[in-house]
Amino acid sequence: MPLNILFPDSRFERLDVERDVTGPDTILNSPRKDRFDAIELGAWENCDGIVVTRMPIDAGVVSHLKRARIVVRHGVGFDTVDIAACGEAGIAVCNVPDYGTTDVADSAIAMMLAFARGVAALDGALRTDLKGGWTTMHSVTARRLRGACFGVIGLGRIGTAAALRAHAFGMDVAFYDPYLPSGADLALGFSRARSLHELLARADVVSIHAPLTHETRAMIDAQAIAQIKPGAYLINTARGPICDTRALLDGLKSGRLLAAGLDVLPKEPATPDDPLVAAWQADEDWLRGRVLLNPHAAFCSPASLADLRRKAIETAFDYLHAGRLANCVNAEYLKQRR
Repeated sequence: MPLNILFPDSRFERLDVERDVTGPDTILNSPRKDRFDAIELGAWENCDGIVVTRMPIDAGVVSHLKRARIVVRHGVGFDTVDIAACGEAGIAVCNVPDYGTTDVADSAIAMMLAFARGVAALDGALRTDLKGGWTTMHSVTARRLRGACFGVIGLGRIGTAAALRAHAFGMDVAFYDPYLPSGADLALGFSRARSLHELLARADVVSIHAPLTHETRAMIDAQAIAQIKPGAYLINTARGPICDTRALLDGLKSGRLLAAGLDVLPKEPATPDDPLVAAWQADEDWLRGRVLLNPHAAFCSPASLADLRRKAIETAFDYLHAGRLANCVNAEYLKQRR
């Protein structure tokens, strides 16, 4: 019987990249729906593996997976997959941790540079009033980066890539990551903060590169903003719920936080129900030039999407075809089951 791999919510019309990896004998089922109940149950029950983008794979879905042995999340984060329920069912859950490492790091640095040099604000001012905008006064977040402190929350693959880029601009790099083994700071020449409070108090730029977990959800709240170095930038290209956007807005209003660059939001797509989004959309004078919002696009480039597709299907196919398991994120639950 040929292998059957389900792509429930694939964004791609043709699975040519995936077919190049699996060859002609594997069934690649791509209904391209956004809800579990929009796909016939037989597709779930008969698949050997799943490559999923954003559709949640929760315990209810897992109960219908009769043959599946692996779920691969089309991306780095895997908070939309119930890794415990999958593990209890004997299903490995894997991610693709390295497809957009440099792209996301570049995006974080791009936001920092946009604030430091005022390029987006100055362009916007000129577009609104070509004559009146011909002035430096609209670059309200400008600062010299050389000698400033670039603070990283989560020194994994992307955090390290962003830190190395900041270091190349002559910035001092500090990081907070309680899960990183001792010595990483010495190997890279960075400074290690012993607590989040310590990092926030030192950093002129705070760049978030942590996964969304019960520990990091709303990590940047009102208390954290109160601890942040006055005049700092905060940049989040990780996961939206890590930041309380109400707290960010209050920090911007008080002046404690000079600028915020967000590629991700607690609720996506963005809506004016979010107070920060509403204030940004209103474009009031006091906030203008101090907030950048992107539509969760930091990972995006033609090269990164090609890598994502190839690496995801390789992970699923190698496990199903040859038993080679890579980038498994629920190994502890699989071991408990055994």
